Amino acid sequence: MEGCNSVHNPVVLGFKLFKDESGVKVDETYFRQIVGSLMYLTTTRLDLMFIASLISRYMGKPTKFHLQATKRALRYLSGTTNFGIFGDESLIVYADSDYAGDLEDRKSILGYVFMLGSGAVAWSVTLSTTEAEFVAAAFCASQEIWMRRILEKLSQSQNSCTTIFCDNSSTIKLSKNPVLHGRSKHIDVQFHFLRDLSREGTVKLVYCCTQEQLANIMTKLLSLNYASFWTRLIQQFHSSFALLQDNCSLFDSFFYADIANP
Repeated sequence: MEGCNSVHNPVVLGFKLFKDESGVKVDETYFRQIVGSLMYLTTTRLDLMFIASLISRYMGKPTKFHLQATKRALRYLSGTTNFGIFGDESLIVYADSDYAGDLEDRKSILGYVFMLGSGAVAWSVTLSTTEAEFVAAAFCASQEIWMRRILEKLSQSQNSCTTIFCDNSSTIKLSKNPVLHGRSKHIDVQFHFLRDLSREGTVKLVYCCTQEQLANIMTKLLSLNYASFWTRLIQQFHSSFALLQDNCSLFDSFFYADIANP
């Protein structure tokens, strides 16, 4: 891929991957090496998380179709070699989930990254928009408790509550009271501890419009303009951290949650 033409986004908006049983097979070892390299880069490049998790599903029987999608990610990478994650000691959390985005088994992607030099993508099966958002918030809340304890051991205690930014009003209502109980009985009880944390003041869910949703870049396909906006934001991450500190204490925590259309 040396000397290749770069592209502005790792995946074309609306593009979908599938198993492609009748496609031309490619070298599995070669394909896995590329995917492994991309997965390694996700530690500091959250803009690669979505494409890396997407193509990693097809390492068993990769075809030329899958390899083409992988090479586009490399072309995107060649034009963004100066991107990275910069910041200070503030604990900031971004999370997102799509809804039934997998064409094969209707699974959803849950992605969250704690901005202390770490990042992760996990899977979650969902049944509705409200559940997808609620599960994402619950997963991140449990991880947040663990992160708070780690930071306390490092003498970096989080004195204020964690603000959870979410663009789903039903999830916010469900976290505060059981008004949607009739529509949420199918949600596993293990996730309802989020309501306890909300009542205790450990976390606080706040509405955030979709246009301001920072977690979009990790879990869904974005338009070229939207993707370019967030990649520029990543490039200027250090400035973003400084801006956040003007509006909160040094160790305030933030969480962004969102969901994509199927």
